[in-house]
Amino acid sequence: MTSTVTAVPAAEERRGPDGASRPASLWGNRDFLKFWSGETLSLFGTQVTTLAIPLTAVLVFKATPAQVGLLRFLQLVPYLGLAMVFGVWVDRGRRKPVMMLANGARMVLIASIPVLSATHRLTLGLLLGIACAVGVFSVLFDVSWMAFVPTLVKEPEHYVEANQKLGVTSSSADVAGPGVAGAVISALSAPTALALDGVSYLISLLTLLWIRTPEPRPAAPAQQAERHLTAELRQGLRFVFGDRILRPLALIAPFCNFSMVGVWTMFLLYATRGAGLSPAQVGIVFAASSVGGLIGAALSRRLIARFRLGALYAVSMIAVFVAPLLIPLASGPRPVLLTAFIASFFLAYLGLGVANVVVISLRQASTPQPLMGRMNAAFRTVLFGGGALGGLAGGLIAGAMGPRAGLAAVAAGSALMVLPVLLSPVTRLPAMPAMPADPEGRE
Repeated sequence: MTSTVTAVPAAEERRGPDGASRPASLWGNRDFLKFWSGETLSLFGTQVTTLAIPLTAVLVFKATPAQVGLLRFLQLVPYLGLAMVFGVWVDRGRRKPVMMLANGARMVLIASIPVLSATHRLTLGLLLGIACAVGVFSVLFDVSWMAFVPTLVKEPEHYVEANQKLGVTSSSADVAGPGVAGAVISALSAPTALALDGVSYLISLLTLLWIRTPEPRPAAPAQQAERHLTAELRQGLRFVFGDRILRPLALIAPFCNFSMVGVWTMFLLYATRGAGLSPAQVGIVFAASSVGGLIGAALSRRLIARFRLGALYAVSMIAVFVAPLLIPLASGPRPVLLTAFIASFFLAYLGLGVANVVVISLRQASTPQPLMGRMNAAFRTVLFGGGALGGLAGGLIAGAMGPRAGLAAVAAGSALMVLPVLLSPVTRLPAMPAMPADPEGRE
Protein backbone atom coordinates (compact mmCIF):
# COMPACT_ATOMS: atom_id res chain seq x y z
CA MET A 1 0.00 0.00 0.00
CA THR A 2 1.23 3.52 -0.80
CA SER A 3 2.22 5.54 2.24
CA THR A 4 0.80 9.05 2.30
CA VAL A 5 1.53 12.44 3.79
CA THR A 6 -1.07 13.41 6.37
CA ALA A 7 -2.44 16.92 6.05
CA VAL A 8 -2.04 19.23 9.03
CA PRO A 9 -5.08 21.24 10.18
CA ALA A 10 -4.78 24.91 9.27
CA ALA A 11 -5.12 26.13 12.85
CA GLU A 12 -2.47 23.80 14.21
CA GLU A 13 1.18 24.74 14.73
CA ARG A 14 3.81 22.12 13.95
CA ARG A 15 7.34 21.45 15.08
CA GLY A 16 10.04 20.27 12.72
CA PRO A 17 12.63 17.54 13.33
CA ASP A 18 14.88 20.13 14.99
CA GLY A 19 12.14 21.02 17.50
CA ALA A 20 11.68 24.49 15.99
CA SER A 21 8.20 25.87 15.50
CA ARG A 22 6.80 25.62 11.97
CA PRO A 23 3.89 27.75 10.68
CA ALA A 24 0.76 25.72 9.93
CA SER A 25 0.29 27.67 6.70
CA LEU A 26 2.64 29.32 4.21
CA TRP A 27 0.95 32.64 5.00
CA GLY A 28 3.32 32.64 7.99
CA ASN A 29 6.40 31.96 5.85
CA ARG A 30 7.73 35.43 5.01
CA ASP A 31 10.46 34.34 2.62
CA PHE A 32 8.07 32.18 0.61
CA LEU A 33 5.71 35.16 0.38
CA LYS A 34 8.58 37.34 -0.86
CA PHE A 35 9.43 34.81 -3.55
CA TRP A 36 5.76 34.42 -4.46
CA SER A 37 5.23 38.18 -4.84
CA GLY A 38 8.31 38.61 -7.04
CA GLU A 39 7.36 35.65 -9.20
CA THR A 40 3.83 37.05 -9.55
CA LEU A 41 5.09 40.31 -11.05
CA SER A 42 7.54 38.47 -13.29
CA LEU A 43 4.82 36.18 -14.63
CA PHE A 44 2.59 39.13 -15.46
CA GLY A 45 5.43 40.76 -17.37
CA THR A 46 6.20 37.51 -19.16
CA GLN A 47 2.66 37.45 -20.55
CA VAL A 48 3.54 40.55 -22.54
CA THR A 49 6.61 38.82 -23.95
CA THR A 50 4.72 35.62 -24.77
CA LEU A 51 2.38 37.57 -27.03
CA ALA A 52 4.68 40.41 -28.13
CA ILE A 53 7.64 38.45 -29.54
CA PRO A 54 5.63 36.31 -32.01
CA LEU A 55 3.41 39.27 -32.88
CA THR A 56 6.53 41.31 -33.57
CA ALA A 57 7.58 38.61 -36.02
CA VAL A 58 4.11 38.41 -37.61
CA LEU A 59 3.19 42.12 -37.74
CA VAL A 60 6.56 43.85 -38.11
CA PHE A 61 8.52 41.34 -40.19
CA LYS A 62 5.59 39.59 -41.93
CA ALA A 63 6.92 36.23 -40.77
CA THR A 64 5.73 33.10 -42.58
CA PRO A 65 4.11 30.20 -40.68
CA ALA A 66 7.41 28.31 -40.83
CA GLN A 67 9.26 31.31 -39.35
CA VAL A 68 6.73 31.62 -36.51
CA GLY A 69 7.17 27.91 -35.81
CA LEU A 70 10.94 28.37 -35.85
CA LEU A 71 10.61 31.22 -33.36
CA ARG A 72 8.68 29.03 -30.93
CA PHE A 73 11.18 26.23 -31.49
CA LEU A 74 14.15 28.48 -30.68
CA GLN A 75 12.46 29.76 -27.52
CA LEU A 76 12.01 26.23 -26.18
CA VAL A 77 14.80 24.13 -27.73
CA PRO A 78 17.37 25.15 -25.05
CA TYR A 79 15.43 22.87 -22.68
CA LEU A 80 16.41 19.90 -24.86
CA GLY A 81 20.14 20.53 -24.81
CA LEU A 82 20.76 22.36 -21.54
CA ALA A 83 18.19 21.42 -18.89
CA MET A 84 19.97 18.29 -17.66
CA VAL A 85 23.39 19.98 -17.59
CA PHE A 86 21.91 22.93 -15.70
CA GLY A 87 20.19 20.46 -13.36
CA VAL A 88 23.54 18.96 -12.36
CA TRP A 89 24.97 22.44 -11.82
CA VAL A 90 21.97 23.49 -9.71
CA ASP A 91 22.31 20.37 -7.51
CA ARG A 92 25.98 21.21 -6.87
CA GLY A 93 25.45 24.62 -5.29
CA ARG A 94 23.00 27.17 -3.95
CA ARG A 95 19.99 27.90 -6.13
CA LYS A 96 19.26 31.56 -5.31
CA PRO A 97 22.40 33.07 -6.94
CA VAL A 98 21.67 31.08 -10.10
CA MET A 99 18.10 32.39 -10.18
CA MET A 100 19.37 35.95 -9.80
CA LEU A 101 21.81 35.48 -12.68
CA ALA A 102 19.05 34.07 -14.89
CA ASN A 103 16.61 36.90 -14.17
CA GLY A 104 19.27 39.57 -14.63
CA ALA A 105 20.19 38.16 -18.03
CA ARG A 106 16.56 37.91 -19.14
CA MET A 107 15.96 41.50 -18.04
CA VAL A 108 18.80 42.78 -20.25
CA LEU A 109 17.85 40.62 -23.25
CA ILE A 110 14.15 41.53 -23.21
CA ALA A 111 14.89 45.23 -22.69
CA SER A 112 17.22 45.19 -25.69
CA ILE A 113 14.35 44.51 -28.11
CA PRO A 114 12.56 47.89 -27.74
CA VAL A 115 15.94 49.65 -27.77
CA LEU A 116 16.96 47.92 -31.02
CA SER A 117 13.54 48.61 -32.52
CA ALA A 118 13.67 52.30 -31.62
CA THR A 119 17.11 52.62 -33.26
CA HIS A 120 15.94 50.66 -36.34
CA ARG A 121 18.48 47.89 -35.75
CA LEU A 122 16.06 45.08 -34.96
CA THR A 123 15.89 42.34 -37.61
CA LEU A 124 14.01 39.06 -37.71
CA GLY A 125 17.29 37.16 -37.36
CA LEU A 126 18.24 39.20 -34.30
CA LEU A 127 14.77 38.68 -32.83
CA LEU A 128 15.16 34.92 -33.27
CA GLY A 129 18.58 35.01 -31.60
CA ILE A 130 17.32 37.03 -28.61
CA ALA A 131 14.34 34.69 -28.23
CA CYS A 132 16.70 31.71 -28.10
CA ALA A 133 18.99 33.43 -25.57
CA VAL A 134 16.01 34.26 -23.36
CA GLY A 135 15.09 30.59 -23.61
CA VAL A 136 18.53 29.55 -22.33
CA PHE A 137 18.20 31.64 -19.18
CA SER A 138 14.58 30.56 -18.76
CA VAL A 139 15.86 26.97 -18.58
CA LEU A 140 18.31 27.97 -15.88
CA PHE A 141 15.67 29.78 -13.84
CA ASP A 142 13.01 27.07 -14.18
CA VAL A 143 15.35 24.29 -13.09
CA SER A 144 16.49 26.40 -10.13
CA TRP A 145 13.22 27.75 -8.73
CA MET A 146 11.51 24.36 -8.61
CA ALA A 147 14.44 23.04 -6.57
CA PHE A 148 14.54 26.22 -4.44
CA VAL A 149 10.89 26.23 -3.34
CA PRO A 150 11.26 23.14 -1.08
CA THR A 151 14.10 25.00 0.70
CA LEU A 152 11.70 27.84 1.51
CA VAL A 153 8.73 25.59 2.29
CA LYS A 154 10.74 23.08 4.38
CA GLU A 155 7.82 20.73 5.13
CA PRO A 156 6.54 18.24 2.48
CA GLU A 157 3.04 18.74 3.91
CA HIS A 158 3.13 22.28 2.48
CA TYR A 159 4.16 21.32 -1.07
CA VAL A 160 0.56 21.19 -2.33
CA GLU A 161 -0.19 24.56 -0.72
CA ALA A 162 2.94 26.12 -2.24
CA ASN A 163 2.22 24.77 -5.71
CA GLN A 164 -1.41 25.82 -5.45
CA LYS A 165 -0.40 29.39 -4.58
CA LEU A 166 2.12 29.51 -7.42
CA GLY A 167 -0.44 27.90 -9.73
CA VAL A 168 -3.04 30.53 -8.86
CA THR A 169 -0.45 33.22 -9.57
CA SER A 170 0.41 31.71 -12.93
CA SER A 171 -3.24 31.35 -13.86
CA SER A 172 -4.02 34.89 -12.70
CA ALA A 173 -1.26 36.13 -14.99
CA ASP A 174 -2.77 34.04 -17.78
CA VAL A 175 -6.14 35.67 -17.15
CA ALA A 176 -5.10 39.32 -16.93
CA GLY A 177 -1.84 39.21 -18.86
CA PRO A 178 -2.99 38.54 -22.45
CA GLY A 179 -5.74 41.17 -22.30
CA VAL A 180 -3.34 43.78 -20.94
CA ALA A 181 -0.65 42.64 -23.38
CA GLY A 182 -3.01 42.91 -26.35
CA ALA A 183 -4.07 46.42 -25.34
CA VAL A 184 -0.49 47.55 -24.65
CA ILE A 185 0.77 46.08 -27.93
CA SER A 186 -2.04 47.81 -29.84
CA ALA A 187 -1.17 51.13 -28.16
CA LEU A 188 2.63 50.99 -28.13
CA SER A 189 3.60 48.39 -30.80
CA ALA A 190 4.80 44.90 -29.97
CA PRO A 191 8.54 45.68 -29.57
CA THR A 192 7.96 48.68 -27.27
CA ALA A 193 5.60 46.70 -25.02
CA LEU A 194 8.45 44.35 -24.12
CA ALA A 195 9.96 47.05 -21.88
CA LEU A 196 7.31 46.11 -19.30
CA ASP A 197 8.70 42.60 -18.97
CA GLY A 198 12.20 43.98 -18.44
CA VAL A 199 10.90 45.95 -15.44
CA SER A 200 9.16 42.84 -14.05
CA TYR A 201 12.44 40.89 -14.10
CA LEU A 202 14.15 43.73 -12.24
CA ILE A 203 11.52 43.58 -9.48
CA SER A 204 11.84 39.80 -9.27
CA LEU A 205 15.61 40.18 -8.94
CA LEU A 206 15.23 42.61 -6.04
CA THR A 207 12.73 40.28 -4.33
CA LEU A 208 15.21 37.40 -4.47
CA LEU A 209 17.82 39.63 -2.81
CA TRP A 210 15.32 40.26 0.00
CA ILE A 211 14.96 36.55 0.89
CA ARG A 212 16.87 35.65 4.05
CA THR A 213 16.30 31.88 4.40
CA PRO A 214 19.76 30.26 4.63
CA GLU A 215 20.49 27.89 1.78
CA PRO A 216 23.29 25.47 2.69
CA ARG A 217 25.66 24.35 -0.02
CA PRO A 218 24.91 20.70 -0.93
CA ALA A 219 27.47 18.20 0.34
CA ALA A 220 29.46 16.09 -2.11
CA PRO A 221 28.09 12.58 -2.73
CA ALA A 222 29.19 10.19 0.00
CA GLN A 223 30.43 7.53 -2.40
CA GLN A 224 32.70 9.69 -4.56
CA ALA A 225 35.33 12.25 -3.70
CA GLU A 226 34.94 14.01 -7.02
CA ARG A 227 31.81 14.88 -8.96
CA HIS A 228 31.50 13.73 -12.57
CA LEU A 229 28.97 15.33 -14.92
CA THR A 230 28.15 12.15 -16.83
CA ALA A 231 27.68 10.08 -13.70
CA GLU A 232 25.41 12.70 -12.13
CA LEU A 233 23.37 12.99 -15.31
CA ARG A 234 22.93 9.22 -15.37
CA GLN A 235 21.93 9.17 -11.72
CA GLY A 236 19.24 11.79 -12.27
CA LEU A 237 17.81 10.08 -15.35
CA ARG A 238 17.99 6.66 -13.68
CA PHE A 239 16.07 8.01 -10.71
CA VAL A 240 13.30 9.62 -12.79
CA PHE A 241 12.80 6.79 -15.27
CA GLY A 242 13.23 4.11 -12.64
CA ASP A 243 10.54 5.46 -10.34
CA ARG A 244 7.04 4.00 -10.74
CA ILE A 245 5.39 7.42 -10.31
CA LEU A 246 7.85 9.73 -12.05
CA ARG A 247 8.36 7.52 -15.11
CA PRO A 248 4.76 7.66 -16.45
CA LEU A 249 4.56 11.38 -15.66
CA ALA A 250 7.77 11.96 -17.66
CA LEU A 251 6.57 9.87 -20.61
CA ILE A 252 3.23 11.67 -20.95
CA ALA A 253 4.59 15.18 -20.29
CA PRO A 254 6.14 15.89 -23.74
CA PHE A 255 2.91 15.01 -25.55
CA CYS A 256 1.01 17.47 -23.34
CA ASN A 257 3.32 20.34 -24.24
CA PHE A 258 3.54 19.26 -27.90
CA SER A 259 -0.24 19.55 -28.11
CA MET A 260 -0.52 22.83 -26.16
CA VAL A 261 2.30 24.67 -27.97
CA GLY A 262 1.43 23.23 -31.40
CA VAL A 263 -2.20 24.31 -31.02
CA TRP A 264 -1.16 27.72 -29.63
CA THR A 265 1.21 28.36 -32.58
CA MET A 266 -1.33 27.37 -35.23
CA PHE A 267 -4.16 29.20 -33.46
CA LEU A 268 -2.15 32.45 -33.50
CA LEU A 269 -1.79 32.11 -37.28
CA TYR A 270 -5.40 31.02 -37.80
CA ALA A 271 -6.83 33.74 -35.54
CA THR A 272 -4.90 36.61 -37.13
CA ARG A 273 -4.96 35.48 -40.77
CA GLY A 274 -7.92 33.11 -41.08
CA ALA A 275 -10.47 34.38 -38.57
CA GLY A 276 -9.31 38.00 -38.87
CA LEU A 277 -8.90 38.70 -35.15
CA SER A 278 -6.94 41.75 -34.02
CA PRO A 279 -4.10 41.50 -31.44
CA ALA A 280 -6.49 42.85 -28.80
CA GLN A 281 -9.08 40.18 -29.66
CA VAL A 282 -6.44 37.44 -29.53
CA GLY A 283 -5.50 38.76 -26.10
CA ILE A 284 -9.16 38.66 -25.04
CA VAL A 285 -9.45 35.01 -26.12
CA PHE A 286 -6.46 34.00 -24.02
CA ALA A 287 -7.46 36.19 -21.07
CA ALA A 288 -11.06 34.99 -20.92
CA SER A 289 -10.18 31.33 -21.42
CA SER A 290 -7.39 31.50 -18.86
CA VAL A 291 -10.01 31.98 -16.16
CA GLY A 292 -10.23 28.19 -16.41
CA GLY A 293 -6.63 27.87 -15.28
CA LEU A 294 -7.25 30.23 -12.38
CA ILE A 295 -10.30 28.23 -11.27
CA GLY A 296 -8.42 24.94 -11.61
CA ALA A 297 -5.43 26.12 -9.61
CA ALA A 298 -7.61 27.77 -6.96
CA LEU A 299 -9.69 24.62 -6.44
CA SER A 300 -6.83 22.13 -6.74
CA ARG A 301 -5.99 21.92 -3.04
CA ARG A 302 -9.62 21.21 -2.10
CA LEU A 303 -9.98 18.71 -4.93
CA ILE A 304 -6.83 16.87 -3.86
CA ALA A 305 -8.15 16.66 -0.30
CA ARG A 306 -11.58 15.41 -1.41
CA PHE A 307 -10.98 13.04 -4.33
CA ARG A 308 -8.60 10.19 -5.12
CA LEU A 309 -5.41 11.74 -6.47
CA GLY A 310 -5.17 9.37 -9.44
CA ALA A 311 -8.73 10.01 -10.59
CA LEU A 312 -8.18 13.76 -10.33
CA TYR A 313 -5.01 13.47 -12.42
CA ALA A 314 -6.84 11.43 -15.09
CA VAL A 315 -9.81 13.81 -15.43
CA SER A 316 -7.62 16.93 -15.58
CA MET A 317 -5.28 15.47 -18.22
CA ILE A 318 -8.19 14.25 -20.34
CA ALA A 319 -9.53 17.82 -20.40
CA VAL A 320 -6.14 19.08 -21.59
CA PHE A 321 -5.88 16.56 -24.42
CA VAL A 322 -9.51 16.69 -25.66
CA ALA A 323 -10.20 20.45 -25.52
CA PRO A 324 -8.28 21.42 -28.74
CA LEU A 325 -10.90 19.60 -30.85
CA LEU A 326 -13.31 22.53 -30.32
CA ILE A 327 -11.17 25.01 -32.31
CA PRO A 328 -11.18 23.44 -35.81
CA LEU A 329 -14.82 22.34 -35.36
CA ALA A 330 -15.97 25.92 -34.78
CA SER A 331 -17.70 27.79 -37.62
CA GLY A 332 -20.07 30.72 -38.04
CA PRO A 333 -19.94 34.47 -37.37
CA ARG A 334 -17.14 36.02 -35.36
CA PRO A 335 -18.96 35.99 -31.96
CA VAL A 336 -19.57 32.24 -32.34
CA LEU A 337 -15.93 31.65 -33.25
CA LEU A 338 -14.73 33.72 -30.28
CA THR A 339 -17.00 31.73 -27.95
CA ALA A 340 -15.72 28.40 -29.29
CA PHE A 341 -12.09 29.51 -29.06
CA ILE A 342 -12.56 30.67 -25.48
CA ALA A 343 -14.38 27.44 -24.54
CA SER A 344 -11.57 25.30 -25.95
CA PHE A 345 -8.78 27.10 -24.15
CA PHE A 346 -10.92 27.45 -20.99
CA LEU A 347 -11.36 23.67 -20.75
CA ALA A 348 -7.68 23.02 -21.49
CA TYR A 349 -6.49 25.58 -18.95
CA LEU A 350 -8.96 24.33 -16.33
CA GLY A 351 -7.48 20.84 -16.63
CA LEU A 352 -3.95 22.19 -16.74
CA GLY A 353 -4.51 24.32 -13.61
CA VAL A 354 -5.40 21.21 -11.60
CA ALA A 355 -2.89 18.88 -13.30
CA ASN A 356 0.07 21.22 -12.71
CA VAL A 357 -0.49 21.32 -8.95
CA VAL A 358 -0.97 17.54 -8.80
CA VAL A 359 2.05 16.72 -10.95
CA ILE A 360 4.54 19.19 -9.43
CA SER A 361 3.53 18.16 -5.91
CA LEU A 362 3.90 14.48 -6.86
CA ARG A 363 7.35 15.16 -8.28
CA GLN A 364 8.52 17.05 -5.19
CA ALA A 365 7.06 14.48 -2.79
CA SER A 366 8.72 11.63 -4.71
CA THR A 367 12.23 13.14 -4.88
CA PRO A 368 14.91 13.60 -2.19
CA GLN A 369 16.42 17.10 -2.00
CA PRO A 370 19.89 16.19 -3.43
CA LEU A 371 18.21 15.03 -6.66
CA MET A 372 15.63 17.81 -6.88
CA GLY A 373 17.49 19.87 -9.50
CA ARG A 374 18.16 16.91 -11.78
CA MET A 375 14.61 15.62 -11.44
CA ASN A 376 13.21 19.03 -12.39
CA ALA A 377 15.73 19.27 -15.23
CA ALA A 378 14.64 15.90 -16.62
CA PHE A 379 11.03 17.03 -16.60
CA ARG A 380 11.83 20.42 -18.11
CA THR A 381 13.75 18.60 -20.86
CA VAL A 382 10.86 16.37 -21.85
CA LEU A 383 8.20 19.05 -21.28
CA PHE A 384 9.83 21.82 -23.25
CA GLY A 385 11.39 19.42 -25.73
CA GLY A 386 7.82 18.43 -26.57
CA GLY A 387 6.85 22.10 -26.61
CA ALA A 388 9.74 23.03 -28.92
CA LEU A 389 8.82 20.28 -31.36
CA GLY A 390 5.16 21.28 -31.07
CA GLY A 391 5.95 24.88 -32.02
CA LEU A 392 8.12 23.81 -34.96
CA ALA A 393 5.63 21.18 -36.13
CA GLY A 394 2.75 23.63 -35.71
CA GLY A 395 4.39 26.15 -38.03
CA LEU A 396 5.33 23.51 -40.62
CA ILE A 397 1.93 21.79 -40.54
CA ALA A 398 0.10 25.12 -40.79
CA GLY A 399 2.27 26.05 -43.77
CA ALA A 400 1.62 22.71 -45.50
CA MET A 401 -2.06 22.15 -44.66
CA GLY A 402 -3.30 25.59 -43.68
CA PRO A 403 -3.85 26.67 -40.05
CA ARG A 404 -7.38 25.24 -39.68
CA ALA A 405 -6.67 21.84 -41.24
CA GLY A 406 -3.42 21.66 -39.29
CA LEU A 407 -5.29 22.41 -36.07
CA ALA A 408 -7.69 19.55 -36.83
CA ALA A 409 -4.82 17.10 -37.36
CA VAL A 410 -2.96 18.05 -34.16
CA ALA A 411 -6.19 18.12 -32.12
CA ALA A 412 -7.11 14.62 -33.27
CA GLY A 413 -3.66 13.33 -32.34
CA SER A 414 -3.94 15.06 -28.98
CA ALA A 415 -7.24 13.30 -28.20
CA LEU A 416 -5.58 9.91 -28.74
CA MET A 417 -3.38 10.59 -25.67
CA VAL A 418 -6.39 9.86 -23.46
CA LEU A 419 -5.58 6.14 -23.69
CA PRO A 420 -2.05 6.25 -22.20
CA VAL A 421 -3.32 8.61 -19.49
CA LEU A 422 -5.96 6.06 -18.46
CA LEU A 423 -3.38 3.23 -18.50
CA SER A 424 -0.89 5.15 -16.34
CA PRO A 425 -0.28 3.79 -12.80
CA VAL A 426 -0.55 7.40 -11.57
CA THR A 427 -4.32 7.18 -12.11
CA ARG A 428 -4.45 4.48 -9.41
CA LEU A 429 -2.79 6.55 -6.67
CA PRO A 430 -5.09 7.13 -3.68
CA ALA A 431 -3.15 10.13 -2.28
CA MET A 432 0.21 11.92 -2.23
CA PRO A 433 3.19 9.57 -1.60
CA ALA A 434 5.63 10.09 1.26
CA MET A 435 9.09 11.62 0.71
CA PRO A 436 11.59 8.85 -0.23
CA ALA A 437 14.91 8.31 1.50
CA ASP A 438 18.05 10.00 0.12
CA PRO A 439 19.73 7.49 -2.23
CA GLU A 440 23.16 8.66 -1.06
CA GLY A 441 22.33 8.13 2.60
CA ARG A 442 22.61 11.84 3.48
CA GLU A 443 20.23 13.82 5.64
